[in-house]
Amino acid sequence: MEWLSFGPWLARCRCAFLSEVTDAQRALTIGDGDGRYTAALLRANAGVQVEAVDASAAMLRALVRRAGSNAGRVRPCVADARRWVPPARGYDLVATHFFLDCLTTDEVRELAARIRPALAAEAAWVVSEFVAPPGFYGRFVARPLIAFLYFAFGVLTGLRVRQLPEHRAALENAGFVLRERRTWLGGLLVAEMWTVCQLRTGAEILDFPNRGQ
Repeated sequence: MEWLSFGPWLARCRCAFLSEVTDAQRALTIGDGDGRYTAALLRANAGVQVEAVDASAAMLRALVRRAGSNAGRVRPCVADARRWVPPARGYDLVATHFFLDCLTTDEVRELAARIRPALAAEAAWVVSEFVAPPGFYGRFVARPLIAFLYFAFGVLTGLRVRQLPEHRAALENAGFVLRERRTWLGGLLVAEMWTVCQLRTGAEILDFPNRGQ
């Protein structure tokens, strides 16, 4: 379905920042489906350990199979991300590709707030999502297409969400800063890299500047 609908573009969006996270040691992937990003990350980074969270045990089995010879570096975790509380593992990478759009804005905000205490200093969060850009294209092409995708996934999976969450506002509210953003297909697809850019010194919090947006 991915190739029939969007060809290689979802894969390009998903792996947009792969070359920039090759030094990650503890990664958390949430809702990666059959593990296309997880497998690519394991191939690109020989030292990373991945905790993969998904509500579907079948999807996690597919993810581990796709990891192939690197499956020993994957720890699958069957859990609903809307209620899952991460252990204090010091993750330095979080990846959510075409997953946040399955949540409401409040659910994204709550997820980000629960994940942040488990992250290492200046950890990266890479996000791939659909976006309805402003203007004629967004109104008459992107929005109808996104509405159709929500309808189709609602029929196929029972997904109740019917509109894109305001994921950027939710991540900013949780203390993440947008570092870089790339778009494809006229802005319909977006890949973003967010970072935790705060140092805590006693009761004082010092914010790093946004390093490019």
